[in-house]
Amino acid sequence: MATVPAAKDKYRSFLDDEADNVQWRHGAPPSYDDVNQLFEQGRTKEWEEGSLEEIVQNAIKTWEMELSHKVRLQDFKSINHEKFNLIVNGREGLKGEEALKMGSYNALLKNSLPKEFQYYKADEESFESSHEAFRSAFPRGFAWEVIHVYSGPPLIAFKFRHWGIFEGPFKGHAPTGETVEFYGIATVKDVVVMILGIR
Repeated sequence: MATVPAAKDKYRSFLDDEADNVQWRHGAPPSYDDVNQLFEQGRTKEWEEGSLEEIVQNAIKTWEMELSHKVRLQDFKSINHEKFNLIVNGREGLKGEEALKMGSYNALLKNSLPKEFQYYKADEESFESSHEAFRSAFPRGFAWEVIHVYSGPPLIAFKFRHWGIFEGPFKGHAPTGETVEFYGIATVKDVVVMILGIR
């Protein structure tokens, strides 16, 4: 019986490429069908194919996929392994291996607020527990879109929106069915730009 190849994810590169040569965290490439549907239903912008906005949006989605689902940094194609440095809110930067070990939620949500003001305590979470907490709270995923690109290469500055529907429990809090969203500003310099081939 022949198998039908899975449809290629239209927002993430390298998800289906060389799947047999990549060490996936759960043994196989993940499916983004649910979060892609949430994204398509809830996005506020639909960028023209090939536009800088679409390229940046898909590059960040690809990086997040690799950080969340690939086990080895050598399998990442969205970053320059030598130059990668993740800096959030002025904190000390994380190299690729450090970010991979912590996981995306812990790397992005770690902060220096006093413990009593930390609603999410990254220092108390493992890679696995952090992902389980967010998968439980947002069973359809936590969608992400680019709202505006302020500058092009080599320093790309952009505004983004991240949202999900609180349909599952989170750290002892019952689901409300409400949309949870936040906005942020980010920059990407050289590293992803070089990988994308934008000059």
